[in-house]
Amino acid sequence: MCHTGPSGVSDYDNKDSDRPVRRRTGLDIISAVKMPEGLTAAVDAWAETRQLSRAAAICKLVELGLKVAPAAPTSPHITVASDAAKIEEIAVHEIEGLLDPALPADERERRIRRLTEGPPEFSHARIDLPKPET
Repeated sequence: MCHTGPSGVSDYDNKDSDRPVRRRTGLDIISAVKMPEGLTAAVDAWAETRQLSRAAAICKLVELGLKVAPAAPTSPHITVASDAAKIEEIAVHEIEGLLDPALPADERERRIRRLTEGPPEFSHARIDLPKPET
């Protein structure tokens, strides 16, 4: 005989009526969080000043963190591409500062391109460049 709780879900497993099954209680999902000892102490101190439990403090801190965190990009490739573009822009700026200002503009561009793109003999190993179709 199976007993049902208020939610209509069986209290016991159909295969073995001696073992209870987790009831659906409508409560939040329990998530275990592994944190270093120092971080746990900091969370506990933060919770104590606000008279919260550790679980409530972790929830509140995560909510606060999500509010101030920048929105996640729609695709991880966009982030990688934009990061690569920013890095290249910084590199070009630094290289321009190191090059002799007396060099002609085309030579300056050639040297910058050579340093940022690398030698052509290594272009097959670059992961950021499209591979030629074979």
